[in-house]
Amino acid sequence: MTVRERLAAGRAARKRAPLDVHGGWQPARDRPDPIGLLEKQAETRVPELVPIRYGRMLTSPFAFYRGAAAIMASDLAGTPDSGLRAQLCGDAHVSNFGGFASAERNLVFDINDFDETLPGPWEWDLKRLAASLEIAGRDYGLSKKKRRKIVRSVVNEYQSAMHDFAGHGHLEVWYEQLDLERIQQRWSQQLSGVRRRTLASAPARAKDNQRALEKLTRREVDGKIRFAGTPPLVERTSDLVAERQAQRLDREMQRYLDAYSESLTDDRRAILGRFTYSDLARKVVGVGSVGTRTNIVLMVGRDDTDPLVLQVKEANESVLEPYLGRSTYRQHGRRVVEGQRLIQASQDVFLGWVRGRGIDGLIHDYYVRQLWDWKVSPELEGMKPGDFRALGQACGWTLARAHARTGDRVAISGYLDGGRGFSDAIDEFALAYADQNERDHMALLEAVERGRITARAGI
Repeated sequence: MTVRERLAAGRAARKRAPLDVHGGWQPARDRPDPIGLLEKQAETRVPELVPIRYGRMLTSPFAFYRGAAAIMASDLAGTPDSGLRAQLCGDAHVSNFGGFASAERNLVFDINDFDETLPGPWEWDLKRLAASLEIAGRDYGLSKKKRRKIVRSVVNEYQSAMHDFAGHGHLEVWYEQLDLERIQQRWSQQLSGVRRRTLASAPARAKDNQRALEKLTRREVDGKIRFAGTPPLVERTSDLVAERQAQRLDREMQRYLDAYSESLTDDRRAILGRFTYSDLARKVVGVGSVGTRTNIVLMVGRDDTDPLVLQVKEANESVLEPYLGRSTYRQHGRRVVEGQRLIQASQDVFLGWVRGRGIDGLIHDYYVRQLWDWKVSPELEGMKPGDFRALGQACGWTLARAHARTGDRVAISGYLDGGRGFSDAIDEFALAYADQNERDHMALLEAVERGRITARAGI
């Protein structure tokens, strides 16, 4: 199709689904029980960790929202969309954006969670991002007027960026990324002095393999470096299973590492091969991810001051698949990795996948990356309205770039070329869905109080 034809396709989509149809939110009469959806997810998770997940979700409406991707996927499935598709993050809330190291060792800002990635309506990602900022703004005490300004600025940034990308060539869009210098140039004037200083010092504060070595390991009596267990957040495999089974898992790890290395390119497989397996532990991560089988693997290079700490995280069916159809990838670890490679401008050099037997004796799909590689997460607490707005706009630009890389950016631009009505509509949706999220959060609290589910707080 020509550019003109693609623009026309986007405008035709706007006739089928006008911009204002995205506004507001009303739950369907047959809306599934949100707690039932969480319980269904829990069926495939580590049973003793599920109460920690619920405990973390109870902390606040925003914490609940972070763990409620399955609930929102069910809700979004009943909303109108343009019919235009892109590779979705699937869980594009504001805390799933952050900084990390590019292969060129620059600090870049991008989406950093792809557990739910799948092709689908681009509007779903944008609605989840917008609602997350409304909900976070409420949690941190921002006025309704300021929250609406933030949400609209995010949507406007998405629209503006998509229009810009529509005018660029394929390679230009593919190489676009937000690095630290560009963020400072673009948004530093909106930031408070504290946030400007925090941003400037981000590379020095970033988490990396050396930080992981210092924080997560200890030297034992035999002189070897191993993970230091801090149950239930970090538990060594030897503390979770019988000694004989732990020894078997240690022996099998090299086979699993060899299988994982087949998902890497030759050059990355070569550098991985210079490291030697040392130890294995289970780690609790995030909010929504708590209960998935997440392991950390300690490897050493030249000596034990040259660490590589890998995260091996279970990949299950995307929460989007019941509504958008099964992934073309039968291995869910590969689904996550291939989606990440499509969306991110730069990926972890050790990003790959593997299928293997867990400590439960069952076969699971996993994806693998470094645990920390200059990892920097936005600190929402204490943010001023200008800080929230700048962060939201960076997220909006990043999400537009993700969809421009993987969808028809010209058609999406043509669809959005209809004035400010779209930002008004998404703002109305975010406002209404934040109310729904608060009701769902209260439903979880009531389920705990009635004894329907068990939660462990403060972990």
